[in-house]
Amino acid sequence: MEFIPVSEPNIGKEEKENLADSIESGWISCWGKYIPLFEDKFAIYCGKKYGVSVSNGTVALQLALKALNIGNGDEVLCPNLTFVATANAITYTGAKPVFIDSEAKTWNMDPKKIEQKITKKTKAIIVVHLYGHVCDMEPILEIAEKHKIHIIEDAAEAHGAEYKGKKAGSFGIISCFSFYANKTITTGEGGMCLTDDKKLYERMCFLKDHGMSKEKRYWHPEIGFNFRMTNMQAAIGFAQLGKIEEFIETKRKNAMIYNSLLKEIPGITLPPEEKWAKSTYWMYSILVDKKKFGMDRDELMKRLKEKNVDSRPFFYPMNVLPPYKTKEKFPVSESVAEKGINLPSSTKLTENQVRYICNSIKLIHKNI
Repeated sequence: MEFIPVSEPNIGKEEKENLADSIESGWISCWGKYIPLFEDKFAIYCGKKYGVSVSNGTVALQLALKALNIGNGDEVLCPNLTFVATANAITYTGAKPVFIDSEAKTWNMDPKKIEQKITKKTKAIIVVHLYGHVCDMEPILEIAEKHKIHIIEDAAEAHGAEYKGKKAGSFGIISCFSFYANKTITTGEGGMCLTDDKKLYERMCFLKDHGMSKEKRYWHPEIGFNFRMTNMQAAIGFAQLGKIEEFIETKRKNAMIYNSLLKEIPGITLPPEEKWAKSTYWMYSILVDKKKFGMDRDELMKRLKEKNVDSRPFFYPMNVLPPYKTKEKFPVSESVAEKGINLPSSTKLTENQVRYICNSIKLIHKNI
């Protein structure tokens, strides 16, 4: 079997045609027809009024926080188990990230552990839909309303995922996405902020373009950023968006094959999909219990690599990383992170490849 990567972009003729069109038009930077086309279509897809394209998913979060005037002295709650960009974006503003442990079922932020972390300094909660499975939003929204704090969605890993029939990204006052090369749809690098609030939309458009006045060119009444997406990136994204349901269907089909072949293996916990959720399985993620399976996650990854199967560990919990290290313990997220492995999840993955991966795991377990 040839090497099977964890993920690879699925770029077709439509993306290449749009890219060529953007180049031939001469509009290759932050102006051109594909930027508003992509912004508007993606906002509609997610159930929001306005889209603001940006250069990557991390700055989407930073822009959202800045637009909400969150900064020095403020606190923002976020999950302890997430990619570091979530915490970093908070830190860039001068605010402090406050971490919430995971719930065991979904691996997402545990709603029951949120209120105990809220203080007078708390200005927002960033929810992260981890690995394509949405958070339990209703209790989180109730807590936010009770304490008059903002909800920002980090939906970087959950394009098209659903909570009770509503799309990820439709719940936050601002919702943020990434279009990095391994995401369900990609622009290479790139991101998007979505909102229903026209004033926030206008402020994000202003801030992402150096804080330049619309009425007086090269006049900058406050410090802004260069967070702009290029027309070339948007051209690719616009074509990718036309394929998003096909991509999600492929990911879900592959996940069901994985589930059927791995469910009987001792020590393997399959990825969650709660009855109120539609997961997109951005990553097909499992937990490996060392005692029951016979080896730990890291040894399994090593053995899979020998069989030309790539994999990735889960993200490190924020509380163990040097910039955010604390004495506080987060038992659920620490346990999940230690056991978690992401198996190949590309939309280009074939059924034969999925079967080979699962058979490889079975053989590794059998020969322990």
